[in-house]
Amino acid sequence: MDQLPIFVKLAGRRVILIGAGEAAEAKARLIRAAGGDIVAEADDAALAFIALDDADEAAAHAAACRARGLLVNVVDRPALSDFLMGAIIDRSPVLVAVSTGGASASLARALRTRLEALLPASLGPLARAILAARDAVSPRHPTPSDRRRLWERALAEGAALDPFAAIADPAAAVAATIAGTSAAEPALLTIRVASADPGDLTLNQLNALARCDALILAGPIPPAISDRARRDAARLPAVPDPLPPGLTVVLAWDEAGFCGKG
Repeated sequence: MDQLPIFVKLAGRRVILIGAGEAAEAKARLIRAAGGDIVAEADDAALAFIALDDADEAAAHAAACRARGLLVNVVDRPALSDFLMGAIIDRSPVLVAVSTGGASASLARALRTRLEALLPASLGPLARAILAARDAVSPRHPTPSDRRRLWERALAEGAALDPFAAIADPAAAVAATIAGTSAAEPALLTIRVASADPGDLTLNQLNALARCDALILAGPIPPAISDRARRDAARLPAVPDPLPPGLTVVLAWDEAGFCGKG
C-alpha cells in the first residue's frame, strides 16, 4: 500500500484553494459538497489544494503551504502532492474512492464507472437505517459477537440487507433483521493450504476466514494466509470438544501440495 486512504471531515473547516479555471472549480465543488469553507489564505486551514498550470508556481505554493504544516494536493501533479483525490462514488454516508496512486486518472474513472453500476441508490439509506437502529440492537443482541453475527448474516450476498441489492424500504428491512436471531450454531471448516499466496484460496474460503469466530493453525501456515482471518477471532491450539458457538476454521498445511476445500 503506497498511500493511506482516509476520509477527512471538512464541515465548517477552512480549506485553501489556489488557482482558477476548470480544475479549480472541480475541487471547489468537492470542498463545498463536503461542507468546507474555501479560503485563499488561512493559518488554521485543514488542507490546501493548488490548481495552477505553471509547474514552478504550483511547486512554490505547495512548498509554502507545506511549510505551514498543511497537507497539499497539487492538481495533476502527484509528485508534488501529499495526498491524492480518487474517483468518488457517493452513496452518502457510504463513500467509495478509487485511486491509482496518480498512475492514471482515466483508469480510476473507468473503475469508478464499473463499480458505481454495482452500488444501488438504496445503499445510503441502508447505512442510515443501520445507524439509526444502533440503540435498538443491543437489548436483543447484547454481546459484540451476537451483533457481528446478526449483521454478517443480514448483509451477506442474497440476504435481507444485501448491500448490492436494491432495497425498497431499508428501515423496515433493518427492523426485521433486528427482530430475528443472532444465535450461532457450532460449525467447523478445514481449509487446506499449500501456498503462501492468498490468491490460491477460493472466494468462499476467504469469506470464511473473514468471518470466523475461532482460528486454528495446523502446520506452518504462512502469515499472508493467516492474516486474512478476522483479527479478533479466538486463536486456539487445537479443535475443542465440544465446538464453541460460531464458525471454527482450521488452516491445515498440505504437505502433498494440494490446496482444496475442506
